Amino acid sequence: MNVYVRTTLEAEQMFSPVRRTVSGIDGTLPIYDLRTMNEQIDRSLVTEHMIAMLSAVFGMVATLLATVGLYGVIAYTVGRRTREIGIRMALGAFGKDVIWMVMREVLILIGAGVAIGMTAALLLTRYIEGQLFGLTPNDPLTLVVAAAILAAVAALAGYIPALRASRVDPIRALRYE
Repeated sequence: MNVYVRTTLEAEQMFSPVRRTVSGIDGTLPIYDLRTMNEQIDRSLVTEHMIAMLSAVFGMVATLLATVGLYGVIAYTVGRRTREIGIRMALGAFGKDVIWMVMREVLILIGAGVAIGMTAALLLTRYIEGQLFGLTPNDPLTLVVAAAILAAVAALAGYIPALRASRVDPIRALRYE
């Protein structure tokens, strides 16, 4: 049997009086596992908290893998274009021009990824609506912040190979391959 007691005092201060009162009514009733309502709520939501923590960890791992993948693709693309970049640099292209050339491709990939991801998120949130506590299924702030973080991480992953490409020595690049 569960008994709930409402009080204006601190909940822990009521444990002893509750024990005395129940023992006074019936001394054979066992009294154990007294806890506050906040503790009870925390215990009942432990599974949801664990799922949320695992989702956050898996989300971070997925972001890291996507970042490494994007970095690898852009680095490979830049590596394949080393000769072209060297010719551009030899003909007078500045480092910022080379960075912009590479970052333009990265930004196109980011734009496509955000568009596809937002569309999928808006369509699929109705299926997980029951798992969202304190959020509406299409919470605009959450979607915008998530997209901004992913776009920033992806831009950084693309900027590193772009910066490396801007520092290519034209003479070495022309000898490349």
